[in-house]
Formats: sequence, C-alpha cells, structure tokens
Amino acid sequence: MYAYCLIEYPVKTLDKAFTYKIPLDLQNKLKIGMKVLVPFNTRLVHGIVLNITNDYQDKYELKEIARIEDEFLILNKELLELGKYLKEKTLCNLITAYQTMLPSALKIKNQKSNYNKYEDYVELQANLKVIYEYIDSHKGKKVEVLERLLEEKQVLKKEFDANSIRELLKLDLIKIKQVQVYRINKDKEEIQDINLNLDQLKVFNKVKDSLEENKTFLLYGVTGSGKTLVYINLIKEVLKLGKTAIMLVPEISLTEQVINIFYQYFGKDVAILHSGLSKGEKYDEYLKIINKEVKIAIGTRSAIFAPLENLGIIIIDEEHSETYKQDNNPRYQAKDIAQKRCEYYGIPLVLGSATPSLEAMARAQKGVYTLLTLEKRVNNQALPTCMLVDMKKELAKRNFVISEALDKELKDVLNKNEQAILLLNRRGYSTVITCSNCGFTYKCPHCEVTLTYHKSSNTLRCHICGYTKIKDDICPKCREKSLNYLGLGTEKLENLINTKYPLARVIRMDADTTATKGAHNKLIKAFRNHEYDILIGTQMISKGLDFPNCTLVGIINADATLNIPDFRSSERTFALIHQASGRAGRANLPGKVIIQTYNPDNNTLKMVAKNDYLGFYKLEMPIRKVLKYPPYYYLVSIKVCSKKYDQASINAKKVLEYLKKNLAKTSIILGPSTALNFRMNDIYRFSITIKYQFDDYLKETLQTLDEIFGTNKDTFLEIDLNPMQL
Repeated sequence: MYAYCLIEYPVKTLDKAFTYKIPLDLQNKLKIGMKVLVPFNTRLVHGIVLNITNDYQDKYELKEIARIEDEFLILNKELLELGKYLKEKTLCNLITAYQTMLPSALKIKNQKSNYNKYEDYVELQANLKVIYEYIDSHKGKKVEVLERLLEEKQVLKKEFDANSIRELLKLDLIKIKQVQVYRINKDKEEIQDINLNLDQLKVFNKVKDSLEENKTFLLYGVTGSGKTLVYINLIKEVLKLGKTAIMLVPEISLTEQVINIFYQYFGKDVAILHSGLSKGEKYDEYLKIINKEVKIAIGTRSAIFAPLENLGIIIIDEEHSETYKQDNNPRYQAKDIAQKRCEYYGIPLVLGSATPSLEAMARAQKGVYTLLTLEKRVNNQALPTCMLVDMKKELAKRNFVISEALDKELKDVLNKNEQAILLLNRRGYSTVITCSNCGFTYKCPHCEVTLTYHKSSNTLRCHICGYTKIKDDICPKCREKSLNYLGLGTEKLENLINTKYPLARVIRMDADTTATKGAHNKLIKAFRNHEYDILIGTQMISKGLDFPNCTLVGIINADATLNIPDFRSSERTFALIHQASGRAGRANLPGKVIIQTYNPDNNTLKMVAKNDYLGFYKLEMPIRKVLKYPPYYYLVSIKVCSKKYDQASINAKKVLEYLKKNLAKTSIILGPSTALNFRMNDIYRFSITIKYQFDDYLKETLQTLDEIFGTNKDTFLEIDLNPMQL
C-alpha cells in the first residue's frame, strides 16, 4: 500500500504530494488526514496523508513512512477539501492552508511538548473481603479513605491525607490511576429561559424553517435588540436535530461575555477557540471537538476551522468587523470559509450586525441574502440621544480634550452613581514627540513612522513592527531639554480624566492593559460590577459589550478614523461610533452620546448622530458606484515588497506591465504607488490595485505572478483578494 503525503515545507516548488510506501505494521492504522513522520532528503519531516492507494506505476524505489505522529489528529474529508478551497482562494500553499486550520499546539511541525493534562485518582486495589476486614480491625484516616472509596469508587488523590495514601499503597489496598482532564470545564447553570419577543420570534422562525437549506441570512438588528438570544435559541434547535454549531465573535474581549452566556445555557457542550488561551487550553478544546465531546464551538476568526462534523448552523456576530479578515498569509475571510462550509453541509449561515457591511447589505437588498430585521431594543428602550460637538469652538474656550457638554454630562453621571465610556481609538500617551529647538521627531528606524510614547513604561514604541526604546529627557540630536509631547492616546486621556475628576474610579482597556491572560474578562467584569465609574478604551470596547448601568458614551476624537486615506474610512467611522454609542442606555436608564469632532458638517457623522444606518447606506452607495469600489467592483491588492528600494520599484513596474498584458481590458489597474505604510520592518512596499467586475484571466494571471516571484530572492508579492484595506 502507498500513501500520498504533503510535507511540512511551505515552499511553492514543494507544494505537491510525495508518494511513500506504507510499512506493514501501519497498514491497518494509517488513515487519510493523519499527521505522519516521513523521510525527505536526509532528514525526517512531518506531513499529512492526502490519499492511500494500492497502485503505484513508477519504477522509482520508494521510502517508507517512519511513523504515525498523532493517531487522534485526523483532518476529515470536509476539512481536506476546505484546505484546497483556501489554497485556491488565497493563493497560499496547501500545507499552509492545513497549518492554518490547526491550533498552535498541533501544527504539522515537530510537536515537542505533551499538552495532555492528567489528575491522579485513587481506586480500591484489593478485593472487598480484604477491604472490609481492614476496616473492621482499624480506625483513623486510612479507614475514612477506604470507606469513601467504597461509596464513590474513584476520588482525586489530593483530597486525601498524603500519609494515609502512602501507607495504603504499601498495603496494596488502593492504587493510583492517572485520568486525562481538561483545563476548562464548565457546567450548565439552571437558569430560567427568557422568552423571545414577537420581533425576535419572527426572525427565529424564518431561520428555523430553513435549517435544512443552504441560505445566508443577514440579521440587521439595532444595538441591544437581543440578537444573542436569537442565536442561542437557534443553536438549541440545531442540537435537537443532533447537529453541531459554530459561532464567531470579532474580539477576544467580546468572546468572554458571549462564552459566559453560552456556558449558562449549554455548559460542557461548548468549546472555545481564540488566541487568548494557553497552548494547553487550545489543545484541550480541540481535543474535545475531535473526540465529539462538545457540540458548539465559539471563538474568534480561526474558530471557523473547528473540526466539528455534522454542522447544523454557522453564526457570525458583528459581521461587519474587519477582524474576520486575516491580514497575513493566508489572507482568508472567515465569512467566505463559513459560506463554503455551509454549502458543504447544506445549512444556513447567519450574519448579524447593527451596522452591516455595505457589501452584505447590498446582497440583502438584491435578494442574494435574506434580510431579517430587529428594529427595536428588547425592552423597548429608546436608542441613545446623540449630540455633535464642534471642537473648533471648544478650542476658543481652552477645552482641548473634554468639551463643555461632555464635562457637564460626565459630572451628571458621576453624581447619579451611573457609568460612562470614553472611546479614543489610539493607545499610548503621546503619538508624536518632537524637539522645539531643532525639529527632531522620534521615528521608527525600521518603519519610518512616528513612535508612540507610553508613559507607564517610559518607552517609545512602533505600533507596526514592535520596535521599542527607552525615552530620554533630552533631544538625542541637539541635546537640549526641549521635547514636546503631541497627540493624544488612551494613556494620556486616563491621566487627564483622573486629574479632572479626582473622585471618579477610572479604568483603561486597550492593547497595553489587556496583554496578560484573562485581562479582558477581568476588566469587563470589574466595570460591570461597578467597581469603576469611567471606562476609557480603544475600539475593543465598542462592540457587543453590555453594561446595564452605563448611560453615557463620549467619543473623544470622531475624526481619527474619518481622515485615514481609504475608501472604507466613512464606513469604519460610522460602524465604530454607532457601535460604541450602543453601549449607552441598554437597560432601563436613558442613554446619551457626545461625539466630539472638528467636522460637525460631515454627513457620516450626521447619520451617526441620527442613529440612521440605512440613511448612511443610501448616502455612501452612490459614492462607491461612481468611484468603482465594492460592492460594485471587486478588488485585488498587490504589494511588491523588497528590502531594497530599487528592486521594489523596478519589479513593481514589471508587475504592472504583466497585468496590463494579461488582464481583461475591462479591469482597472491603479499604481504602482507607495503603500500607505511605505516602509515596514525594513521592507519597502509598492502598491498596485486591481478593480474588476468579471475577468476570466485574473486568477491564472495572479497565480503565474505568484509563482514567478516565489523563486525571487530579492522581491516578494503580497496578493490580497478582496482586501479590507488598500
């Protein structure tokens, strides 16, 4: 028997299956999709079995598979097919596609650590006659151990006195048994089911009636309309059918809240998959799925590859979020993968959001997706009232950060013992440090962007490549003590709020304060329990979080995302501010939102202030149509990258010429131009953008380009189909 194996090297020239002979001792054990160790050149490498056959026509002498590396890890037929789809969709290597599906503890490459966790349990060893004779003739702790084991059969060793266990082992009355356990193990809580209201019931029934069909539903529901409860009830229906479910959320911060709700309803039927888990926890959760011990997988983007079989539904919450798109190789969109899996099983996909992406809403308007709406909050509470504040006028009053209106509302919230959220989508203390004497500005030596100052650690950091240096008090160029700290980040805002409102309890939530394991959950729980009055944070606090006592949201700089040179800037700004606004007034208290801007006449901000998503949609779509952007045109972004400026520039022109010769005349090619972040981690980047509606030559052209530059030592390409950013 012979096996076709894909080896671990992610090199284009080796992106094919190699044939190996299956030794006799493995012929009854080896299965398609297993991880194996095989000889390649002079060493042993890891790989995945793609096929097993009895036929081999060539005359070459074959090497044998060395061993099965992991008998429990088997990529099933669906996932093997999904890997091929991922390769085709993103132009990555097949081995890279399969690597992407696995948690870090189970990558194809050598797994040196054993992530299995065991607990020692005590069991009776001797026969019952001997046990009872010992109990009748003795007293004390050893007898208590035996009596308990007669009742419970198996008990954790650590629950007993160590000396008693040691002596009973010597007498051969008991034995120790190692049992594999999971690090995360939650029991279902006995909670009272919440009945769906009429609007929720209408949405629920429409999806329920299509559980055996491959349809995509767009659930457009205002913030606080109870989308999560609809999801829970749909998953209950799927479980009744004996099927499984996947639910995706965009942020780790949101995962914790959703997970806790799902644990209450489903307990041990839930597995969680996200980057905040330790390698051991990821291994355990994956093991639960492989062993069919759970029926529901919840997590961020990569959870879409959860190896659940017999899927019944996939739900993607906050579908508009850009975090569902992977920004490095393979650059997959989780929504595309979800649609492919739903197509395979013939099941529905539910996309939910209060601010659907324009592409999703356009498909719903055309009837490609089925549009479902929840127009009211569950408790019929009104959406928060929004107020635009012109910061140009505030500057005349010397209010540089907190406007008069926001100051008044913050004081009112604190007096009423309520809570407030302040959104500033920029972390750190100062975004620019410059010298007033000589004009020197701190920049990253690898990326040529300004370094952000983090006061708590007294460091200057590049938020692109991670470069860090300790800040000096004097200018490194002119040696004068004349440094100016410009720009505003969440850390500086926290200091300002603490100074302005000394009695307020303030907490900050950004990438710096949530770097440690479990930090997201800890901060969210503390704010929900009203241990703090004001929460300051970046975009991670804008989506899905539910704080009943929060009545005020302040948007400190609404223009930050609006001024980014990208065609999606308006859409991102609307979604970010509208979602953040939705954190206010979700319970019985009315909510208010103060939006601080230097552009109060901007139409996007006016629509945010009106809570008018459909108005924004109608405003933005004609602009997209005129400029030939999605959803009217598809996009491809090609970055031509090299450590040498000249090589990047020359090859960018060559790529352009190749595209002009080989693409359809109807396709529009823009560039090459310098990329938005032109130099990243010492790599120079030129950008070429393709806009197209139909182009039969596109796929083949991109694949050929990818192959050509796959062997180029000086220059490489980053090809992103349907990019979120240009």
